[in-house]
Parts: sequence; structure tokens; C-alpha cells
Amino acid sequence: MSGLLLRNARVGLDAAPRDISIVDGRVAASIDGSPDESVDLDGRTVLPGLWDAHTHMVQWAAARRRIDVAAAASAQEAAALLAKNACDGVVFGSGFRDGLWPDQPHKDLLQAALPDRAVAVSSNDLHTLWLSPAALAMVGAGDHSTGVLRERECFAAMAALPQADSAELDRWTIEATHAAAARGVVGVIEFEFADNVVDWRRRIQRGSVDVQVSCSIPAAHLDEAIARGLRTGDPVEGTGGQISVGPVKIFVDGSLNTRTAYCHDPYPDSRPASYGLLETPPDQLRMLMRTAARNGLHPAVHAIGDHANDIALTAFEQVGCPGRIEHAQLLERRDVARFARPGLIAGIQPAHQPDDRDVADRHWAGRTDRAFRYADLMAAGATVQIGSDAPVAPLDPWDGIAAAVGRTDDERPAWHPEQAITLADALAGAALGRAAVGVGEPADLVIVDGVPTGTNLRQLRTMPVFGTLLGGRWTYRL
Repeated sequence: MSGLLLRNARVGLDAAPRDISIVDGRVAASIDGSPDESVDLDGRTVLPGLWDAHTHMVQWAAARRRIDVAAAASAQEAAALLAKNACDGVVFGSGFRDGLWPDQPHKDLLQAALPDRAVAVSSNDLHTLWLSPAALAMVGAGDHSTGVLRERECFAAMAALPQADSAELDRWTIEATHAAAARGVVGVIEFEFADNVVDWRRRIQRGSVDVQVSCSIPAAHLDEAIARGLRTGDPVEGTGGQISVGPVKIFVDGSLNTRTAYCHDPYPDSRPASYGLLETPPDQLRMLMRTAARNGLHPAVHAIGDHANDIALTAFEQVGCPGRIEHAQLLERRDVARFARPGLIAGIQPAHQPDDRDVADRHWAGRTDRAFRYADLMAAGATVQIGSDAPVAPLDPWDGIAAAVGRTDDERPAWHPEQAITLADALAGAALGRAAVGVGEPADLVIVDGVPTGTNLRQLRTMPVFGTLLGGRWTYRL
């Protein structure tokens, strides 16, 4: 038996200081005898450990080492940033947002800025890849007219680009789990387009992974996953229960910034009228969901536009299985209550709302009162879990919590403040619904300085973390 005593801890947002006992990785009523370790928290606040319910960990780890062009206000400016910061080898950039740019990304701009260099720049939403002529040749698309690849073309080209070897990628990704733990994260749901079960089992064997990982399965790998007997929620053998099987990821549509989110109304100025992209038609979606559900796998359906969400909700109603709808960014009023069905989780990313407010005002003009409807979903009784979609937003749950509470991340007033949610609801959404620390529960905990409030968004977004415990083990401590 091992014991840890946390003294003078505020357990929750409005609690008086008391002691917390942890025995064999769980919160206990008391410790028999002397604890192995005793820590005076001096009134710091202890909360349920935080989860990031939607990540792309390898892409997040790689993006931390790429040229950030998120601040570029035009394609010309992005190309100049890449040229200024380019190193040897393939020039990788990330984070561009062309939804408001006055010019268009094009392969010729990259060729002019970095002649004959292989340049690959991923958009902030990961649904667009901008390539130079040399990079296009590298991925077998040398005759592409613009060098701007979207959706499936984008994903295929990303996979074809040169990568660091698996040992280096694993090292980067394991380091990213250390950084996540330093922000109070105890677990992530991993949505990489990869064999995540195999990859994360290997990472556990290579180094100390500081989070739990629920490994999604890309729809393209569904038959293989069934043949291997994988079932959502099962622990992965050889990982000590730290890695588990997650849901099956199925795309219905694209994204707002790429203007491929599938909507009932056309995008402004699109000629011919464009409603976005339907990636998986309803009949195919139902077939995939039924196949997954019959074999113990829960679907996680990507739906951003209002038409895509209607299709996803209808499929869940017809198939009758548990699962997730990821993003749920634009919703018809009649569809909000449909999210309250038992077993359905709305996986939302509140940090996207302040990031996308200007793009939404332009491309979803007249409909933004139906966008990022977090308060309405909560009021309807939906089960909401918060993620980042890293690297689309930083893997930092406090960023998402602050966005959910405040609906802004700059000096501008809150955007549609009627959709803000309470701090208590945001914290629970960022902890897979766990709202309090209870005896008998796993000691997956975050300890923060002071008492978080929803009134100072800057302080909330940069919340100082004193320590993180995963199963009673320190994964981070000041």
C-alpha cells in the first residue's frame, strides 16, 4: 500500500481547506499509518484532472517544431514568413487561415519566395495543404494547377510527405504529453489518422507517457479493427491500462475555414453556389455506424455545418447506438434538443469560437446566432466534452475553458455572450463530465494556485498549475 497526503487543499471551487488522502492510486477516506509522502498545498485548489477530448498528438508535436504562419494576413505575407525562417530540407509551415485573406494561396507564391524548395504549409484547421511545385512533385501531384489541396487530397498528401522517423516522432509526441501534464491534463482522446492503438502501445514501451490515451480508429481501418477484436473502452494489452480503444472516426463534412463544412445555405459569393462538401452520404454513414456498433465500436462523427449535423443526428437516431458528434459548430434550432439522446456525446472545441468569429461572420453571415451553441446544448441536457483539436488550437484545456466561459480571447466584447456557459460546467466538460473529487475515484487530479473564477479570463486562460496526478503519480509538479 502506498499513500500520499495532500494537506490544506481546497477541493473544488468554493471549499474550505482540508486534507486529501490517496491510497494505491485512488482518493481514500484516510491513510492507515504514516503516508509515504505528505505535501502542504497551502490552500491551493484541487480539481478533477482535465482531459482533452479531441487531439491529433503527432501533428501537435510536429506543429510545435514548424514555422508558424498563423499571424499572416495574406498569402504573400505567409510566403515571406516561410522564406525568412526556412531551414534545410523540406520547409514545413502550419497555421494559415485564408478565409479572410485578400489574396489566394498558390504554388507560384511559394516558388517565388523559396525557388525550387519543397514547401508544405498546413492550414490551421488541417483541412487544407498548400504546396510548392517541388513538394507537389514529391507527393505525386506535380501537375496540380494551384498547389492548394483540400480534404481527402490534403490528407493523402500529408501522409505522402517525408516524416521524421518513428523514433523521433515518438520522442516528440511523448514530450508533448509532458507539456500537457504541465497544464493539468490527465488524458486525451487521440484522433490521428493512424493505427493509434499500435502507435501508443509502442510509445508506452519507449518512454514515460504522462497521460491516458483513448485511441480512435479511422473509418478506413474499421474492418482491420474488427478483425483484431478491438472494442471501444477496452484497455490495450501491455500498457497497464493507460491506453484504451476509442471510437471510430467518420467524416460527414469538412471545415469552416476551408469552406467545406456542409451547410443548408450556400457560402457567400460562391459561383456556382457551394454548400460545402458532403464527405460521407447518409446511407454510407449509417452502414459504417451499424458495422461499428455491431462489433462494439462507438462512432465519432465529424460534423461542422448545420446540414452535416442534421445528417449525423439522424444517423444516430436510426442506428440507435452510443457515440460522439465532433465539433457541432453550426446547428439548426430544431436540432439542439436532439443532442440530448442517451449515449450521445457532443465533443466541442470552445477555443475555435474566438478564433473563428470573424470567418463565421463572413461565411455564415446571418446565422452566427446558431454557431458554437454551448449554452443551448447544456440547457437541452446534452452531454458535452471539451477538447482542443490540437494543433488547430493549443493543447491547453484552460484556453478552451476560458473561451467557453467568456466567448472572447482578445479585447473585443464577447461574441454571442448568450452562449457562454458557467465555469463549473466548463470544468466538468473538460474533465469528461467529472464535476467533483470523490472518495474511491482514481486520483487523476490537477492542483492550481488560488481559486479559479470566471470573471478574469486572462487569469483563467493562463491558470498556474502547481501539480498533476495520474493515478496518484505525479506527472507534473512545481
